[in-house]
Amino acid sequence: MSKKILVVDDDPDFVEAMRLTLEPNGYQVISAANGDEGLAKVKTEQPDLVILDVIMSSVLDGLQMSQRMQENPQHKRIPILMVTSIANTDYAALFPTDEYISIDGFLSKPVAPDVLLKRIGELLQR
Repeated sequence: MSKKILVVDDDPDFVEAMRLTLEPNGYQVISAANGDEGLAKVKTEQPDLVILDVIMSSVLDGLQMSQRMQENPQHKRIPILMVTSIANTDYAALFPTDEYISIDGFLSKPVAPDVLLKRIGELLQR
């Protein structure tokens, strides 16, 4: 049975790129365009891993989603891989660096498919 990955990002081109990378490698891909939609999909779809952007409907939407998942005992076990370009934006200073962030991995966009697949494999092995 293939592992289910939820891609939460408001950029449809990025979501499609993830789909084109992950599905040929045996993963089932579902998607959401913001944190609220992503949380709803986590509840209904029970993904094995979440790929999460930071900036979506609000500047730190992805961080808020990860924190809300951490607060739910049923969802806190799901690995979160944050894939974002926030470091290259004017919002970089808003990203918290001095507090606990509820994620399991962080990659900066653009990310090479082999790097992404390796990191996903590592997170799913835990």
